[in-house]
Amino acid sequence: MERNDRGNFGSKLGVILASAGSAVGLGNIWRFPFETGNHGGAAFILIYLGCVLLMGIPILVAEFMIGRRSRANTARAYQKLAPGTQWRWVGRLCVLTGFLILSYYSVVAGWTLEFIVQAGTNSFAGKSPAEFIDLFNNFVSNPWRPLIWLIVFLLATHFVIVRGVEKGIEQSAKIMMPALFILLLVLVGCAVSLPGAGAGLKFLLEPDFSKVNASVLLGAMAQAFFSLSLGMGCLCTYASYFRKDTDLPKTAFNVAWIDTAVAVLAGFIIFPAAFSVGIQPDAGPSLIFITLPNVFQQAFGSLPWLSVILSVMFYVLLALAALTSTISLHEVVTAYLHEEFNMTRKKAAWLVTTGCIVIGIFCSLSLGVGKDYTLFGMTLFDLFDYVTAKIMLPVGGFFISIFAGWYIDRKIAWEEISNNGTLHPLIYKVLIFVLKFIAPVCIAFILINELGLL
Repeated sequence: MERNDRGNFGSKLGVILASAGSAVGLGNIWRFPFETGNHGGAAFILIYLGCVLLMGIPILVAEFMIGRRSRANTARAYQKLAPGTQWRWVGRLCVLTGFLILSYYSVVAGWTLEFIVQAGTNSFAGKSPAEFIDLFNNFVSNPWRPLIWLIVFLLATHFVIVRGVEKGIEQSAKIMMPALFILLLVLVGCAVSLPGAGAGLKFLLEPDFSKVNASVLLGAMAQAFFSLSLGMGCLCTYASYFRKDTDLPKTAFNVAWIDTAVAVLAGFIIFPAAFSVGIQPDAGPSLIFITLPNVFQQAFGSLPWLSVILSVMFYVLLALAALTSTISLHEVVTAYLHEEFNMTRKKAAWLVTTGCIVIGIFCSLSLGVGKDYTLFGMTLFDLFDYVTAKIMLPVGGFFISIFAGWYIDRKIAWEEISNNGTLHPLIYKVLIFVLKFIAPVCIAFILINELGLL
């Protein structure tokens, strides 16, 4: 039974900020600098920008088109646009992907709250690099502290979701996204003013194309795909709340540049600060919880009060980025349960929150007391990360581009993408061409590369 009490975003600004918030996450602030550090700096950034334009924006438009045309949750969207076909499984895959990612992503999101407290109480002061490693490992393996923060983070997400689309998701985005940018700009200003920061800026701004190879190209494509949160149903779900006058290509472009700006600005924080104290920012997952506390201490150790303030600001920034993502992931599954099973929004949200807490607890424990229990040689946390990021997201994105480029009726595509003829036909033809021929091939290469087959 389909429900008719669906919400809508109340303003164009709300549409852009909420959609951008869905795309912005920990991946922008951790994964982008890490990938940039591993792939040669400025040259990688330029290739990444090309991938966003060539692949990211067209798939964004495709998800927006499917969501707004159907005006339904992600699972029902494909049923409405392709009734009686197997395409419904694409929508269901997106819902499942969103649920699984929310479950383990909230574990890491909870860590940001712990580190806000650690930074605020000046617990980083005087620690050696080895002691930072011990601090992180002891926390992650603790049987109860990460669980508390996991639950707190999911309850904060739940509070926004139960308030609805306009009063919850949109209003929170209007507060959190400007706050996120203010924190970013303050931290950038402090980082670039450090002695020796010029080396980090040079790394970011002077491309060395001699380092470009197939690995760099595939890495840039993968980062563009993951950074924009494609293939997990968030943007399709949000688009179902768009008004009919929302310009889909323009909104997609705005979301893409905001998402990219956050990632690049994060690089302007991390690279100058890291280079100023002689640390290479390619430390993998430990970057934001081991390497950066060390950077803050070394860079601002002579001014302890400033070190505390900037450390707190950085982890608040991380928490805000994580929260905008968990809200969109939660909404994907909540909207599905709400509409497909005729539940109240509140009941659907509680089911999602409770389910994620239960699974999140097991994921968190698998990093500590449960680390000896593995599947396919991986802990439960690592298994969830591998299956969703390396398989489910690319598969979802591949079929979204095929559906939008090859299956959906061209009249529907034209009406939605062009806003009933207000878009130049050439732009429309380019978008459809990319969705038909370029995006599927790029995503196929991403999937093959992520599986280690290249």
